Amino acid sequence: MISVQEADFDAAALTAALRENAGSGVGGIVTFVGYVRDYAPDSPTDTLYLEHYPGMCERELEAIADTARQRWKLDGTVIVHRVGALSRNAQIVFVAAASAHRGDAFRGCEYIIDALKTRAPFWKRETLAGGNSFWVEQRQADQDRTDAWDEDTAPTKERP
Repeated sequence: MISVQEADFDAAALTAALRENAGSGVGGIVTFVGYVRDYAPDSPTDTLYLEHYPGMCERELEAIADTARQRWKLDGTVIVHRVGALSRNAQIVFVAAASAHRGDAFRGCEYIIDALKTRAPFWKRETLAGGNSFWVEQRQADQDRTDAWDEDTAPTKERP
């Protein structure tokens, strides 16, 4: 399941739906929930406004999930990403991976969130409490994490 939406999400309900849809062979589900946080050290974040490229964004998220399912034995994945104006501490992203084995679920979930941060066409504009706003630039550390998944040393499928 892939969703890009303005509305908030219920992480427990999304996890329960994944559990039901993934089947009886699931041994574990790993989830990640990301929140809007303060980015700037000088003034607290008031809002984070997210824009996306409709259609292209969903296709890229599906490609990321497909890659995760090909690399690890995953019985299901969920990606929900919010757009629009979000206040500090609001939920922004939900990622989940279900598998018979915890290692595959952990690696699949981590890969998805790492790839999402660098490959999905989202743009973030942060507005500080004082009214100043700026576009948030991608961090090199995020790109390095995504690139590391393509190296020969990246984790592979867990064996039964």
